[in-house]
Amino acid sequence: MVVSPIDYRYGRKEVKEIFSEKSRIEYMLKIEASLARAEADLNIIPRNYADIIAKHANLSDVKIERVKEIEREIGHDVMALVRALSEVCGEAGGFVHLGATSNDILDTATALQLKRFYDYLEEDIGNLSKALYEKAKRHMKTVMIGRTHGQHALPITFGLKVAVYLAEMLRHSERVMESRKRVIVGKFMGAVGTGAALGKDSLKVQARLMEILGLRAEEGPTQIVGRDRLVEYVSVMAGISTTMEKLATEIRNLQRPEIGEVQEPFDESRQVGSSSMAQKINPVVSENIASLARIVRGFLIPMHESAILWHERDLTNSAAERFIIPYVSILTDDILTKMTKVIEGLKVNEDVMLKNVLNDDLSLGEAYLMALVKAGFGRQEAHEIIRKASMDVRKKGGKLRERVEEIAGRKIKSISPLDYTGNAVAITRNILKMYEKRYSVKRKNKG
Repeated sequence: MVVSPIDYRYGRKEVKEIFSEKSRIEYMLKIEASLARAEADLNIIPRNYADIIAKHANLSDVKIERVKEIEREIGHDVMALVRALSEVCGEAGGFVHLGATSNDILDTATALQLKRFYDYLEEDIGNLSKALYEKAKRHMKTVMIGRTHGQHALPITFGLKVAVYLAEMLRHSERVMESRKRVIVGKFMGAVGTGAALGKDSLKVQARLMEILGLRAEEGPTQIVGRDRLVEYVSVMAGISTTMEKLATEIRNLQRPEIGEVQEPFDESRQVGSSSMAQKINPVVSENIASLARIVRGFLIPMHESAILWHERDLTNSAAERFIIPYVSILTDDILTKMTKVIEGLKVNEDVMLKNVLNDDLSLGEAYLMALVKAGFGRQEAHEIIRKASMDVRKKGGKLRERVEEIAGRKIKSISPLDYTGNAVAITRNILKMYEKRYSVKRKNKG
């Protein structure tokens, strides 16, 4: 029986596979095999026994059904796997899991899962950043109205709007790369973090085990790896999801008919917008991204709570983390890949952007304020003139510049919104250069 929508509706198959039950058990078997090898390298167990353990530490010999059967009997998942592996190893089975505690295996398995996932995550961020880069570069000089408080403010360019998101993704890229070294760690220090079972050899075994697995070791373990590491991981994922929802919300707003400046990809030949209103083109992907992003962020508090454990460890984190780590990872990948497709296929209605900015004479209020200051008015006096003139135009219509001239008793130069975008192009170019430096892109032209 399938219950969770993540099993049949959300997430990419290749990413879900990383966090599947099958892969989790395979990682645990890999760690048990690597542990035996490390202990053999240090002459703690016979080499031939380590070879036997490694030979049988796979799902062809250790059946998932057998592991579950043992777990139903004894009520312990790791010990069930250890017994199932020991059963197929003959005499060598007596050396399986030697000196280890459950979370030596569980936390190290999580590290291996996240190590693999980070590769997908970095690729996701790179793909979306590239799509944003291309869109910002193409629309570097596409003038549109800027909005604050949902109201028309000043002219900007669509390239700048997109470049702002690109800069944010570049920061996320840094956070992901920086967090790798803190998040992806394993351990082999036993029940309370002292490694007492193997004495001084524990540190050597841990070092060799992590070398084999390609992981860093937790420098200050208890029975578990420090949960501040997973708190950081989930926080980074939540930050990425926040950016995705923010971008999705912007697209949804700009797609509203009364604005109509962009439209997310829509297959007009077959896609259905509504079951009852066949004429509709709904921003369903952007809405889906927003919905999933909220789920990712919803795991922030449970992950923080899971870091607060009694003494050297209790079990109050275990059930929560079985949901948190897979769901946060799978859904973050899902929203990143969806957003990349949205940006790549985003329809930008340049003519509507131009119409919206040209039809709002009030968007030049700041420009005329500065013109008055240059003409000799004090800044506060000029501000009041612009305010009064704007209110009059809203009530009676007309042109803002003409009403300003009437109130001020002074002629001022006419300004086009197309010429009042400040440093939008320069800022966009600087962000594009940041992307090019980060991803070693050679510029074919200056744009």
